[in-house]
Amino acid sequence: MRKLILVKHARPQMTEGIPSHAWGLSDEGRAACGPLAAAIRPHDPVAIVTSEEPKAHETARLIADALGKPIDTAAGLQEHDRSNVPIMRPGEFLSALALFFKAQNRLVLGKETAYEAAERFQRAVESVLKEYPDGNVAIVTHGTVLALFASENGAGDPFQLYRQFGLPSFLVFSVPDYKLLEKREKIVA
Repeated sequence: MRKLILVKHARPQMTEGIPSHAWGLSDEGRAACGPLAAAIRPHDPVAIVTSEEPKAHETARLIADALGKPIDTAAGLQEHDRSNVPIMRPGEFLSALALFFKAQNRLVLGKETAYEAAERFQRAVESVLKEYPDGNVAIVTHGTVLALFASENGAGDPFQLYRQFGLPSFLVFSVPDYKLLEKREKIVA
């Protein structure tokens, strides 16, 4: 059975004044990538594909190096576009995300609705799977788009999924039916 491994990137270094899409990994995030690679190893991906955002790309590079696999980037795998949103207090951010997931056709946070982000991400995943037609594929991506994809494919409520995912974490789906096979909510260094 062919598998899709969707990986939420490791913990970023949050920096005031720098938009979240430009953050790299924190020391804690880099340290978690070794155990993350070990947890992914049994799925033996043929490649690690990542969004172009630095925190995802660095996570992917560390996983690929540990597994001895090639790394590639693909358009459309980035986080939902909230490049115009400053760093928010945690409670305020979670409240905005709850509304984002509930009102998926309404622009409530950032520059992209949940529906738009989900559609973009779905197309990107399908494109990656066409590019790698044989074997398992790991995609390193981001929390909201991962939660939207997982929810659309029967894994549960997107907001609850988002809250469950640690930095890093991963889900494994069968291909082509996207049945959830495994959920690793938190990888600890």
